Amino acid sequence: MRIVIAGGHGKIALRLERLLAERGDTPVGLIRNPDHADDVRAAGAEPVVIDLESTTVTQLTEKVMGADAVVFAAGAGPGSGPERKATVDRDSARLLADAASLAGVRRYIMVSAIAVDEGPAPDAEPVWAAYVEAKRAADDDLRQRSLETDWTILRPGRLTEDPGTGTVRLAPKVERAEIPREDVAAVIVALLDEPATVGKVLELVSGSTPIREAVEAAGS
Repeated sequence: MRIVIAGGHGKIALRLERLLAERGDTPVGLIRNPDHADDVRAAGAEPVVIDLESTTVTQLTEKVMGADAVVFAAGAGPGSGPERKATVDRDSARLLADAASLAGVRRYIMVSAIAVDEGPAPDAEPVWAAYVEAKRAADDDLRQRSLETDWTILRPGRLTEDPGTGTVRLAPKVERAEIPREDVAAVIVALLDEPATVGKVLELVSGSTPIREAVEAAGS
């Protein structure tokens, strides 16, 4: 499969690209900074330079044409302000959905965040509140595209750099906890293989169920 990954230099994306390449897929990493191209190649992916905050839907459609699926794993990242939470975490996710639709790519995996439907706490720091609202808006937009998009929204808990365990808890609602980025990437691969998870919003944390079994159960 040819899988286009927005945010192709992110920590989850690089792990995902490596897993996909190792099993013979063709991952494509969309990156804003050309200096990151070598890292994407080292992960086994094809780097494509495009700035999701300034490109047009037509230009992005050209980049996703011929893909079997797209994965939104982009984010404004630490140190960014509320404005970029809106332009990256919300608007770029919408733009990718528009481009995928125009290109005829139905499968869309959204990497969101746990419990965003609850909204930010009243006393949340402004940048965190903007992040939660941006993720919620992007998820809401995707959920309204069921006629044109075979979407799955994945909402991991707090991300860590710990080694993956290969076992998780995956369900529409789970208690807040941590999850290694390595396991998040492996779950995305399994979701791509499981069409029964289309139309599902799934929260993800570390647990005791092997990833393949957890994804199969989530689709049932």
